Amino acid sequence: MIPVYRWRLAPEGLATFRQLRAMGLRPAGQPVVAQLERPRRKRGPLIAFLYRVDLARPVRPMTPARWAALAKANAARRVCPACGRDAGYRIPTSLGMCVPCADAPQLVA
Repeated sequence: MIPVYRWRLAPEGLATFRQLRAMGLRPAGQPVVAQLERPRRKRGPLIAFLYRVDLARPVRPMTPARWAALAKANAARRVCPACGRDAGYRIPTSLGMCVPCADAPQLVA
């Protein structure tokens, strides 16, 4: 079982994934060392996993091929599957289509 710390009471040398990323680091496959819990009213606590900073490695730089793959994936998310047009924004997964297609009245066959 991993140790659990209250919010803002974690020892030095441990950081969350976002804190590591802000420092230009990544966990690099290391296991979770501890966990933070932030209590909330009416719901369960927020949980964040902690990693050791001394074992973290620098973030890998983006290569031109990775940039191209990311641009292609983002472009695919902009095309509406219903009408086939570029919506100009990423299609919401909750709708599954562009807003004009989602708002259009559905014809019953």
